[in-house]
Amino acid sequence: METIRETGKGMGRMSDTEKITINLGPVDLGRIDVLVDQGLYSNRTDLIRTAIRNQLDRHEKVIQDHAVKWSFTMGIHVITRSELFELQEEGKKISVRVIGSLKIEDDIDPELARATIESIFVRGSFRAPTAVRHALDDRINSRRLL
Repeated sequence: METIRETGKGMGRMSDTEKITINLGPVDLGRIDVLVDQGLYSNRTDLIRTAIRNQLDRHEKVIQDHAVKWSFTMGIHVITRSELFELQEEGKKISVRVIGSLKIEDDIDPELARATIESIFVRGSFRAPTAVRHALDDRINSRRLL
């Protein structure tokens, strides 16, 4: 049985942004610079963020349908020690699916994580203590792990 839990408790400090690197050809980069020079965007990053948001908005239905079909949490999902203790007491495990950001709190030990987390699937960013990440390595399926 799969249980998906979303919690705001113990969220701590998480970055509002993640850094990515892209390669652009000189012509595209020059075109971006012209738009920045003309005052349409404050800088290159502003244009790129706007372009990405426009594409995400354009395909919002696909993203929403995917989230509903696979029971994903969208946004920030934080797994706390108290949540995992509760699951352990109930003899349950969770499978976590997130579009956005998943954080496993720093006070969670690897044994508790292995005893209560059946699988993790993330589209976005994933943060966890190194020892916990190694303990769950065979249960993690992420496109990108930070």
